[in-house]
Amino acid sequence: MTERNPVDPRAYPDRPFVGVGAVIFRGDEVLIAQRGKLPRRDTWSIPGGAQEVGETYVEAAIREVMEETCLEIDVVGLVDVVDAISRDGNGGVVYHYTLVDVVAEWRSGDAVACDDLAAVKWVKIADIDQYDLRTATRDVILLAQEKRKTVRGDWPRKL
Repeated sequence: MTERNPVDPRAYPDRPFVGVGAVIFRGDEVLIAQRGKLPRRDTWSIPGGAQEVGETYVEAAIREVMEETCLEIDVVGLVDVVDAISRDGNGGVVYHYTLVDVVAEWRSGDAVACDDLAAVKWVKIADIDQYDLRTATRDVILLAQEKRKTVRGDWPRKL
C-alpha cells in the first residue's frame, strides 16, 4: 500500500471516493466551474464534490452546489455515473472517483465561486467548447441537456 500524501490525502486511495456533480441549467445556459484545487486545478468542469456519510446523492449535489456556488437548485434527474481514474507512470492509482452526475435547474441565487472553486460562469451550450472541458465532462453536459428535455415525474425515484 502506498502511504498517503499529507498535502493531498485523496491521492493514492485505498478505495474510490464517491463524488457528485451537477449540470445546472438556467434557461439556455449551463453553469461551468473552474477548479481551484487538485485534482484538475484550473480546469473547467461542473460544480460538485464528495458525498458525505448519511447523504443521498441528491442531498450531496444540493449541498455541494450551495457550498461551491451559493446557488439553490432543483435536482430533476440522473445524468450518468462516470469513473474517473488517474494513474501514475508505474500504473498506480493516483486518484479514483466514482462520479454521480445529476441534471438540475437553477432555483435562486447569484453564482459565486466559493469553497474550492476559482471561478464560475454561465455559458451557452454552443460555447462550452471554448473552455477546454474534458471529453467526459462535455459529454455529460450534452447528455444532461437531452435528459432535461425528457424528465417527467417525481425525482428522485424511491425504491
